[in-house]
Amino acid sequence: MTEEEIHLRDYLKVISKHKALIFLFLIVTMIVVIFGTLSTTPQYMGTTSVMIEKAASNDLTSRYSYNAYDPEFYETQFQLIKSMEVSKRVVELLSLETTYDSYMGKSEKPGKIAQLKDIVKGFKSKLLAYLKPAPETDGEGSALEPLSRADILAAQINANISVSPVKESHIVSIQYASPNPEFAALVANTVAKAYMELTLDMKMEATRRTLAWMTEKAEEERQKLDAKEAELQKYMRSSDLVTLENRLAVIPQKLTEISTQLVRAQSKRQKLESLYKKVDQVANQPELAESILGVTNDNTLQTLRDQILKSEQNIRELATKYGAKHPVMIKAKGELETLNNKKESEIKRLISLVKNEYELALADERNLEKQFSQSKAEAQNLNEKFLQYNVYKREMETNRQLYDSLLIKLKEQTITGETQPVNLWIVEYANAPRAPFKPRTMVNLLLGFVVGLFGGIGLAFFVEYLDQTVKYPEETEQMLKQPILGVIPKLKDKGQNPDKAMLTMTRSGIAENFRSLRTSIMLSSSNQPPRKILVTSVNAGDGKSTTAFNLAVAIAQSGKQVLLIDCDLRKPRLHKILGTDSDKGLSTYLAGLSKTDILARNEIDNLTFIPAGPIPPNPSELLISDNMDYLFDQMLQKVDFIVCDSPPLQAVVDARILAQKCDGTVLVLRAKETTFDAARKSLKQLEDVNAPVLGLMLNGIELKKDDYYYESYYGSYSEKPQHS
Repeated sequence: MTEEEIHLRDYLKVISKHKALIFLFLIVTMIVVIFGTLSTTPQYMGTTSVMIEKAASNDLTSRYSYNAYDPEFYETQFQLIKSMEVSKRVVELLSLETTYDSYMGKSEKPGKIAQLKDIVKGFKSKLLAYLKPAPETDGEGSALEPLSRADILAAQINANISVSPVKESHIVSIQYASPNPEFAALVANTVAKAYMELTLDMKMEATRRTLAWMTEKAEEERQKLDAKEAELQKYMRSSDLVTLENRLAVIPQKLTEISTQLVRAQSKRQKLESLYKKVDQVANQPELAESILGVTNDNTLQTLRDQILKSEQNIRELATKYGAKHPVMIKAKGELETLNNKKESEIKRLISLVKNEYELALADERNLEKQFSQSKAEAQNLNEKFLQYNVYKREMETNRQLYDSLLIKLKEQTITGETQPVNLWIVEYANAPRAPFKPRTMVNLLLGFVVGLFGGIGLAFFVEYLDQTVKYPEETEQMLKQPILGVIPKLKDKGQNPDKAMLTMTRSGIAENFRSLRTSIMLSSSNQPPRKILVTSVNAGDGKSTTAFNLAVAIAQSGKQVLLIDCDLRKPRLHKILGTDSDKGLSTYLAGLSKTDILARNEIDNLTFIPAGPIPPNPSELLISDNMDYLFDQMLQKVDFIVCDSPPLQAVVDARILAQKCDGTVLVLRAKETTFDAARKSLKQLEDVNAPVLGLMLNGIELKKDDYYYESYYGSYSEKPQHS
């Protein structure tokens, strides 16, 4: 069998176990649902369909593309529809302060069980009155004025308005619930109208505020612009900047020209200065000045030199013909002398001319330097003034641009101010509904059944979770990691006593289970079965004495010699089951008071019984003595098996002492009483003393005919177990 099948069976087992609780929870849930459904006033839903679209941008100067997708836009519209302002407008439009009662008078008669509803309403009113908070006060402790009837009606209207968008469309359903179908449709239609009016009024109010603000702001900016213009004009007059821009354009050009002329004058002056220095040195020596480049290149001087050369040549030619005193020779020499005088005069004139040109060039250079310095200073002064001028002008232009922008926006707002910010159309008006939308009787009943059923199942599993006692063999075996040797069901008939089940109910299922316990113990070891068997329990009342007696009888009925010893020296019970006295027995033997005659009379074949004897003051000291070991050794020579009954593990240490001396221990657990924690603690105590544990015996399990284990324990027996 797979793990999934085991889990499913466990679930079904829990459900079957708590089916009464599940059924009770289901019935209570169904009663509550039926009661609530029948006591609910029928509600009618009026629905108006409105198409809402985000209007395109009406900004005349906008350069941005229009985007209709805006997730927050529709949620904003939904909140506006459900706002108190819309509800107040509905009250005002329908004059509900005077007509509301007449509309409610048209509502259908409430419910199917009017008297029950009246009782519920009366109880609800009293409860609300009791729970009603103290009246609100202002900061000084005075009570605030009560709400008007219009405010109360608006709150009622608002509470019943719902908005739901139609998927994949711009259609929105405005719904209103009311006991009166005509009133539901009327309010739904009026809510749509009130919403449209509110949207337009909000836009108009925003436009008015915007226009007022922009007008005021434009006037402020105009005044600032006027002030900046006046400030600029005043500065221009004070700084003589009327032709500032023209002068700023001329002065750089003038500076460039003067700079060029100055460079040329400096070059000319330097050239003339060099020539001047040379001619100044030979000013009194004309013959040396003639060799200077600037003088010798003169055309007049060149002509005179040519004439002198010709005159000298003519004299040489005449000298060959005439004598020195010849008039022709004298005339020729006179002409030569005249030419030399002219040349000397010309050289002096050229020297004087070089000096004059140098002095003039020097004067021009100085004059240009002065002009350049003046123009440069003027340019710097104008630049400083122009910087301040630009500051004033920039401030003025900024104010002008802002003022112009405000004027444009103001005119634009005036034109577009009355346009609708949202495109609204009523697609379908609400009509009076013919049937109420709630209560939905069949849906409520089905839902109540589902909730009741699964809630009951959940409650069953919760109760099962809280119950930590042992209940079922497989669960116990899994949780405690110990084999289940046998299961004893709880008897149904209180008149039957399970103490002697092996003697009085031989054909019953409980007797067969004791036989199964005997078989499990006999097969617990592969070599030989344990001969000394201890039967103990976790707590008192778990059924260890009954188990010990019936186990001993079951082994005896198999033909084996069995010794049954009542080792419970604190609250012995086996002698009562056998109907013998306990004047002497195990306690007297262990104390050394009686070595013989400790066996009690017994009519059961193959069974020998040693009662507990008188209760000693120190049971554990007696059980741990060597006399106990000696008794076991002596009796094992006469019998095949010894079955010992002992006190519970949780009460005293006696059971742990005996567990060390025995070959195996059977731990008895009582269903629905012994917890897993207590069982684990008991097994841990046995483990601490190295006591061999044969397994567990479950006692008092409640089995029913539809229980999973019922057929396993009762199916083949005609005699059914009875309650005890």
